[in-house]
Amino acid sequence: MCRNPAVFVCLSVRASRGDNSPCALWLSDMRLLSQAVKFAVTHPEKSRRHFWGWLNAVFNKVDYERIKAVGPDRAAAEWLLRCGAKVRFQDFDRWHHDYNALPTGSLGRYKIQAIDATESCIMYKGFDYLDGLKHLEEVKFNKCIYIEDACLERLTSIENLQESLYMMEVVSCGNVTDKGIIALHKLRNLEYLFLSDLPGIKDRQTTVDRLQTALPRLEIQLDLD
Repeated sequence: MCRNPAVFVCLSVRASRGDNSPCALWLSDMRLLSQAVKFAVTHPEKSRRHFWGWLNAVFNKVDYERIKAVGPDRAAAEWLLRCGAKVRFQDFDRWHHDYNALPTGSLGRYKIQAIDATESCIMYKGFDYLDGLKHLEEVKFNKCIYIEDACLERLTSIENLQESLYMMEVVSCGNVTDKGIIALHKLRNLEYLFLSDLPGIKDRQTTVDRLQTALPRLEIQLDLD
């Protein structure tokens, strides 16, 4: 889950200054956040877990005006990084994980080519940020507690991604079942798929056979024992 202290510094300082930056745009009511933080600190562990779930949901709220203002790739990168994921842009070798170090430039200059969502808090409600991505080729979902079948079905329903995605990894995502993996057959150009530690997959052979039938060129690597 997203528990990076830097996030809270950015939220508190910039919002209190009235800074119209991406950080300040995350929360429309900082007083509500302050009350929630106080509640989490003073209540038992169960209540604190509820707080983190609420905060992660806030991080995943889609800001459609932000998408219009800065373009789909920049807005998606901001969403992914504030949720703890990493992105790699076209013509870059390194991954970007620092929200405040995202490259700047003309609108639409930087295109997301790869997403590494390892241990991030991305969830279904934020997947609208992916709709405008046209150059995304690789996605890694590793130890993502909020990734579920609906997320994979949503991702594979996006026409741009049906064409562009060619590599995926789904690892240690306990809410993913055969249904979600089978949905990947819509990714027409998928060439490599790595599946590991997915206890929700109950009929491995049938699931693999359905994918291979739909995508004959797909290489599937399994570590599901």
